[in-house]
Amino acid sequence: MIHGWSALGGLTMPGWEDELERWLMPFLDRLGHKTSVQPMAERLATSNYDQLHHFIADGVWDATPLETELLNQADRLVGGRDAVLVIDDTSLPKKGERSVGVAAQYASALGKTANCQTLVSLTLARGEVPVMVALRLFLPDSWTSDMPRLKRARVPVEHRTPRSKPEIALAEIDRAMAANMRFGCVLADAGYGLSAPFRQGLTERGLAWAVGIPRHQKVYPVDVKLIWPITKVRGKPRKHHVPDILSIAAEQMLASAKWKTVSWRSGTKGRLKARFAALRVRTADGPPQRIWDKGQQHLPGDEAWLIGEQRASGERKYYLANLPATTDLRTLAATIKARWICEQAHQQLKEELGLDHFEGRSWQGLHRHALMTMIAYAFLQHRRLAYAGRKKKNQRASASTNHARRTPRHRRSHPSAAASAMPILPKANP
Repeated sequence: MIHGWSALGGLTMPGWEDELERWLMPFLDRLGHKTSVQPMAERLATSNYDQLHHFIADGVWDATPLETELLNQADRLVGGRDAVLVIDDTSLPKKGERSVGVAAQYASALGKTANCQTLVSLTLARGEVPVMVALRLFLPDSWTSDMPRLKRARVPVEHRTPRSKPEIALAEIDRAMAANMRFGCVLADAGYGLSAPFRQGLTERGLAWAVGIPRHQKVYPVDVKLIWPITKVRGKPRKHHVPDILSIAAEQMLASAKWKTVSWRSGTKGRLKARFAALRVRTADGPPQRIWDKGQQHLPGDEAWLIGEQRASGERKYYLANLPATTDLRTLAATIKARWICEQAHQQLKEELGLDHFEGRSWQGLHRHALMTMIAYAFLQHRRLAYAGRKKKNQRASASTNHARRTPRHRRSHPSAAASAMPILPKANP
């Protein structure tokens, strides 16, 4: 966080200090009095590292109101029915074993098991503009089973029981929904999508979702029927229906499907495209039931889209989505691929704002540090959007002036290309 807030001082766009003060006012109001953030403000002009570190790690202030205000500001910036909420996690490599939550665990950023902390993240995004709204620490079993260790790291009592990453994500989604943050679809990778309780939890909340799944995820054909099993020997009658066909793996279900090349958006090197296939299926995540001599299998669950993606490398990925049955293939592909935006946010929070630079060891210190980097990131996105808006306004004014100077014989029936072009958001200088 210390690196993050000092990074704001490197912005070359004029007037950022006054704009930062205005932008922070809702956060200051949430704290109750301006003197609560005086050490933070002084950091922008001085180099008092110890003072700000103490403010973050040990200062007496409640982070909850600021977390809620961050949700409000993110909604104001990019919220809406066309926004997506991306669930993911990010790792912070660490040495030693005393920093809260640190353990040898899979680090998605590194693609391997490493000694690190893992934070479950929620990113609200619209178009190509992400705003990180939540970062919550995942505690491995080596921590939740060691009460003295939890107490030394000052982990709150309510967070000392084991919780999976999908459970943490659902709790954070509830917090976002309670703040009336607007989004249209929840996206997640297979680390979350393989969890039936996670998918079911999203559905129970009335949310649209599109999530990655492993290739062996079991599904049923959409026309599967539940029947009474026929037994060849006398005995007690069966009390439960069984499906008339067994579930099969997602990759097997799509093996004979029609695959089509789909382009979903423009990238830096041209249109992004891959081959996709999609079928309506029933998920195999209903109650477990013994089926003939096949042992226990999960009964058919809700209807959903099963989507396959074949990349240029030949690698195939699989997804489930509860989007309407009328959704076309390009929309399915574009929705799935919108998840990439969270990786950009993770990278910028680390490289530009020092998310992974915190030197404290406590639960409170880590989460306050993460909160401050997210607030700083939201401010930078506010600046970028404001800059893009001014640029678009100037383009329109210039096009209008040029049009007025001309005296064409016939009125043009289409808008100026310069006026209708969407601006590219510039990166803020670190």
